[in-house]
Amino acid sequence: MIFKPTGVDGLWEVWPEPSRDERGFFARTSCADEFSAQGLSADWRQCGVSWNKSAFTLRGLHYQAAPHMEYKLVRCTSGAVFDVAADLRPASATYLRWHGLELTAENHAALYIPPGLAHGFLSLADGAEVFYQIQGRYTPEAARGVRWDDPALNIAWPGRPRVICGRDAAYPDWGR
Repeated sequence: MIFKPTGVDGLWEVWPEPSRDERGFFARTSCADEFSAQGLSADWRQCGVSWNKSAFTLRGLHYQAAPHMEYKLVRCTSGAVFDVAADLRPASATYLRWHGLELTAENHAALYIPPGLAHGFLSLADGAEVFYQIQGRYTPEAARGVRWDDPALNIAWPGRPRVICGRDAAYPDWGR
């Protein structure tokens, strides 16, 4: 695997290194030893999928409040999404910075998102599916969110959402 640092502290792009032959390819997408060599953990407690019927469906920006903060590895297994993580850690040198990456079923890339970052994505294709590997247990009372278009974050989304659930649309700006 290839680990590429981003402009946000602790947030990594993770790219597979496929071994190709006439059948196609094989590539590891998670390896505890390789993650550990980067100072990252790969102790996944749960996995999940998010399937999105329509292009330009927005999910997020979500995070878990302390003490239930979690790290996760996110990849697109069908279609394409513009995936974003934003630093909400006031003590961080990269506070309020964000990083976006197009994750597709073809590029097989992933984002490793540390605790304290909000995560969301905009689907770029009908039927886009995102696969999550998550360290913590989901705790509904710790679920939080920030508005996708919060001016403090100023995320450059590749389009406006056409589908967004009421909960995500009603999240406050970070400073409120």
